[in-house]
Amino acid sequence: MDWLGQEFLFFVLVGLLAQLIDGALGMAYGLISSSVLLSMGLPPATVSASVHAAEVFTTGVSGGAHALHRNVDRRLFVRLAVPGMLGGAVGAYLLTRVPGDAVKPFVYGYLVLLALVILGRAALGRRKARKEIRHVPALGLVAGFLDAIGGGGWGPMATSTLLARGGHIRTTIGSVSAAEFCVTLATSISFIVHIGLTHWEVIAGLLVGGVIAAPLAAWLVKRVPERPALGAVGVLILGISGYQLVRMLG
Repeated sequence: MDWLGQEFLFFVLVGLLAQLIDGALGMAYGLISSSVLLSMGLPPATVSASVHAAEVFTTGVSGGAHALHRNVDRRLFVRLAVPGMLGGAVGAYLLTRVPGDAVKPFVYGYLVLLALVILGRAALGRRKARKEIRHVPALGLVAGFLDAIGGGGWGPMATSTLLARGGHIRTTIGSVSAAEFCVTLATSISFIVHIGLTHWEVIAGLLVGGVIAAPLAAWLVKRVPERPALGAVGVLILGISGYQLVRMLG
């Protein structure tokens, strides 16, 4: 593949658009990038390893930008990041041993239900944000595990669940994005140890596009009204997850 050719620029564009959506809405970088790579016929383990390797850099920039804009709740960040790292490392190991496609229908089905809950919240208008959300460490563990297995899903799983439980949209997106750096780093290390990394031109393209978009996305999340943002999150999850579920079961 020519690193300065059309294919490389295509991956730059994919990374840019995916990170712009991910940083502004707290999800979809992994799902969008993984969907493109899987459609090219790459094995699931290779896809997840490549996406997570690029995400180490994009999530680092994104998390730093969210912290700079004061979008990060430190306590929520820690409660998500630590168990998420464990779940990601274990998920990466298992993906190198068993097919990840077996669990995807269940994950997408769960996300469709969450999307409907979030759309309902958006339709009802402004919600009172809860000061304390329960079972966050368990959510981080499961989201990290499924993210590694599916090549993406940390944002949709963590952000959607927290918003559905009444989390404030700005600090939820910022904290999830910042914690994703830690989860992605642990997942990438696990992949490197077990299968190594290939397709460096793909990783570089996704990385470049994501790093360009990350600061802008963090700036946008402070300026998007909560109700339209919730609606956009719900539509995004419902579209991606519903399509993937129908495609797998069809």
